[in-house]
Amino acid sequence: MIFALSQKSKRISASSYGTPHLSKESMIKRIVKMTFQADKVDTFVDIFMEKKQHIRHFPGCHHLELFRDINRPEIFFTYSYWEDEDALNAYRYSDLFQSTWADTKAIFADKPQAWSVEVLAVEE
Repeated sequence: MIFALSQKSKRISASSYGTPHLSKESMIKRIVKMTFQADKVDTFVDIFMEKKQHIRHFPGCHHLELFRDINRPEIFFTYSYWEDEDALNAYRYSDLFQSTWADTKAIFADKPQAWSVEVLAVEE
C-alpha cells in the first residue's frame, strides 16, 4: 500500500508498513555551487570525502551528492535533501558546518552560490 497526501506543499507517503514519512519530492533540495583555486581542488575533494558521512547523517539530511563541472574542473556542486528549512538551518549553524565551511571557504576562487529549491515536476 502506497499513498500520497499533499498538504501545504508537504507530501506525505506511507510505506506498506503504514509508517508515514516525508517523500523525497517534499523535502528541500539544497544546491551549492563552489569554485575553487585550481591548485586547491584536491584539497577540497579531501575535505568533502572526510566530512561527507557526517553531513549525510546529520539529523534532517536524507541525501548528499557532489558534482563536478565536466568543462571546468574547479567548479563543484553539492546537492542535498533536507526534511525542512529548520533541519537545514540547524546544520548551517552547527559546529560541523562551521568547521567544514571554514576549511572550504579558505580555498575558494569565487563567491559560492546556494539555492534552496522544491520539486515541481518529476518524470521517471
